[in-house]
Amino acid sequence: MASKVVEKCNEHIVPIIEKMGYDVVEVEYAKKVDGMNLTFYIDKPEGITLDDCENVNNAITDKLDEINVSDDAPYILNVSSAGLDRPIKNEKDFKRNFNKQVEIKLYVPINKQKTYVGSLIGFDDNGYTIKTQNNEELTFSKDAVAICLPVIDF
Repeated sequence: MASKVVEKCNEHIVPIIEKMGYDVVEVEYAKKVDGMNLTFYIDKPEGITLDDCENVNNAITDKLDEINVSDDAPYILNVSSAGLDRPIKNEKDFKRNFNKQVEIKLYVPINKQKTYVGSLIGFDDNGYTIKTQNNEELTFSKDAVAICLPVIDF
């Protein structure tokens, strides 16, 4: 069911949001403490404000009702910023973080080390490639990576 809801949203709702000038980073339909939640994670170069979330919510509510994405099952609609520290999971995330510092945490240590930091220079279906401060290029398979996060400097 969840994949069908996401598929319908990608087909009918994402284009509406993109026409408004936003990048849809992810559509998620998942059970939370308060029931089923349909969440659109959005982004734009200058960042997302509460007004952006409200505008997108207002723009898609009627269309969601019209296409009945959940087949009348109740859900809570959320529109949210992708977040500065959003894990890097897909091609859009990679493009947004290309040549930026990331932290890769592994499930199992390599050379007694589970955390690596470097500039993200490669990403594909197989894994991540970073360049360390020593100009060493390291590639990690997706199966070995627990999480890949942007490094946020304030």
